[in-house]
Parts: sequence; C-alpha cells; structure tokens
Amino acid sequence: MIKTQSTLFPEIEKLIANLKPESITAERKTVLQPLIHFIQSKVDSNQEIRINFICTHNSRRSHLSQIWAQTMAYYFNIKNVFCYSGGTESTALFQMAAKTLQNSGFKIETISEGNNPIYSIKYSENEHPIIGFSKKLDAEFNPKSDFAAVMTCSQADNGCPFIAGAEKRIPITFEDPKAFDNTPQQAEKYNERSLQIATELFYVFSQIKS
Repeated sequence: MIKTQSTLFPEIEKLIANLKPESITAERKTVLQPLIHFIQSKVDSNQEIRINFICTHNSRRSHLSQIWAQTMAYYFNIKNVFCYSGGTESTALFQMAAKTLQNSGFKIETISEGNNPIYSIKYSENEHPIIGFSKKLDAEFNPKSDFAAVMTCSQADNGCPFIAGAEKRIPITFEDPKAFDNTPQQAEKYNERSLQIATELFYVFSQIKS
C-alpha cells in the first residue's frame, strides 16, 4: 500500500524514511505473515482491527510493538486499527523504553506517577495519544474478544498457551533489551530493538491492500 497522507512528528517521519525493510530475512517474513493475513482479512471485511501485543511484564517489547504498530497503521492510512499491550503480570513501562521512544520523536508526558506510571504518548499533533502503562493482558483496558494476540516474548508464548477471547494467536518474538540494563550498551540496545520492531511493523502494514 502507498502512504497517502501523514502528519507524524517530523523526527518520527525521518526515522521511518530511514528504515530498511529490505533487510528482513525471508524466514522472518514468514513469521510476520500471519499478522499481515489477520489485518488484511479485517480490512477486506471492513471490520475493526484489534491487536494486543503481549509479553511477560508488559514493560518493554510489548509497549514498543503497540506504539510502533499504531504509528505504522496511521502512516499507511489503515483505518480502524486499535493496538493494545498486556502482560502475564503487570509491572511498569520501563523508563528506558519510554526514553527510547522519546528519542525517536514521540511526545511523551507523564499523566500519573507512582510504581506503575501512566504516560500519554503522541506520534502526531492531532491524533489521540496512546495511553502507556503496564497491565495484565486481560485488564479492563484491553479488548475481551475479536483481537489478535501477538506474543512478543517466548516466555509469555510458552507460559500462556491460551489467551481468552483471542481470535488469533501469533508468536512474533523479540530478544529482550532488558539483558543490557545497567550496562554501557543499554541505550544502544534499546534503540536497536525499537528499530527492529519499527522496521518489521513497517513491513507488515506496507503489505496491506485497501
């Protein structure tokens, strides 16, 4: 699909322009295909597209995936896409994950402090912000049916064999940048993971035909 119109913040627009979807391997494209098929089937039947990105703690990979997916849906002008995230337990949106998004051009404000802060995350001046905070996958904030459950970590994928209400369960797992917390490589590795997720979700939404 050709992008028709985008009013993303300029830094995000620039980052997307420099992504290299051609670097995605054939093997990885096979992993991404079920999500493409799910989105395309909803577009074809003119239904809302709900995607819940799930990892163990809902602190890093699931949030990066949720936010980049919502951004790419907007970028490619795919309507009625609603992205969520959840965990098998709730902790907090990890500060470095939020900072990585901020460094990529997202406008982030803290709505509520505490052990599990709530953030407003905007990718465009006039679009509704994404509300980012850690929650269990079946929290009231998340959809109860007719959604794709995208498992972003192998631990959640293996430990959660059944997702209530999920229409489709799709494992698309990413390496955890948490392995580099409190090391000199932390910022670099979080950015690397964020760019991988952005690149793969760019590819996913670029395949959708209206």
